[in-house]
Amino acid sequence: MSLKIIGTGRALPGRQVFNEELSAFVDTSDQWITERTGIKSRFISTAEGLTELSAAAAKAALDKAGLGPGDIDMILCATICGDYLTPSLACCVSQRLSASCPAFDVNAACSGFLYSLDVAAAYLETGRCKNILIVSAEMMSRHVDWGDRAVCVLFGDGAGAGVVTKGDALRYVRLTAAGETKTLHRKMGTGNNPFVRKQEPDEYLAMEGQEVFKFAVQSIHKEVNLALDALGLTGDGVDLFLLHQANQRILDSARAKLGQPEGKFPSNIGRYGNISAASIPILLDEVLEEGRIKAGDVVLMNAFGAGLTTATCVLKWE
Repeated sequence: MSLKIIGTGRALPGRQVFNEELSAFVDTSDQWITERTGIKSRFISTAEGLTELSAAAAKAALDKAGLGPGDIDMILCATICGDYLTPSLACCVSQRLSASCPAFDVNAACSGFLYSLDVAAAYLETGRCKNILIVSAEMMSRHVDWGDRAVCVLFGDGAGAGVVTKGDALRYVRLTAAGETKTLHRKMGTGNNPFVRKQEPDEYLAMEGQEVFKFAVQSIHKEVNLALDALGLTGDGVDLFLLHQANQRILDSARAKLGQPEGKFPSNIGRYGNISAASIPILLDEVLEEGRIKAGDVVLMNAFGAGLTTATCVLKWE
């Protein structure tokens, strides 16, 4: 499989919101949130647009890769929704970077970054692209009901990016989608269409928390073991597990099922909350910055999200 990651970047809003602040307008507390999720704070956009955050993360990734916008052959943005329904967030990022390549969005919810890696791998393998920029960015603060303590406390805003080029790092990738719309969704309304008998307003993000938790733990265990079996590895042969940062209890349960030490499972959910598709690339950028990944290390990434989607990939770092 023809892909390696040669640069990563991240960008967060300037406003960090701690659990105590949420209790001013919703029935919750730091203890309630921390015990159930492991989240202590999240970053919320108050002035920054998603395009701005995405472009900042993209520029950081390009700088680390030693490339400029003119070197990029395609821009993929993994997002639920950018600053516009149309044009795509990828086109907005392209404008900010003054790039001139094809650009489009991928919506696989929290699995979006890994879905985008697979799309990028296909373009690289055919030789149609040499360098591809992937930006995963979400502004979840726009989608949640800030009066619903079961949902609003979980999410944050931010962007992560990666530059990929041809290489031999990607050893395994598998994507799934159940085609399920009930457990986790946000429904769009009808607008002011005069031909619709009953006008329906936009809804907020809705989630069946216990069902999501069960699906997450089961899918992580299943998909990670499928990846290990396909590569002839055990958990001991993986240096780092980078899992979607949705809930610390989910991470702990998955780690216990896999029988691996805590040090192999980096976590930043306590600081950022769940940033959907952006969570894995932000985490990846942080562990690279900390020097926790070196050439030859085996890195397994796994995500799950609305759809219900899952995505798993394994890289032997180059």
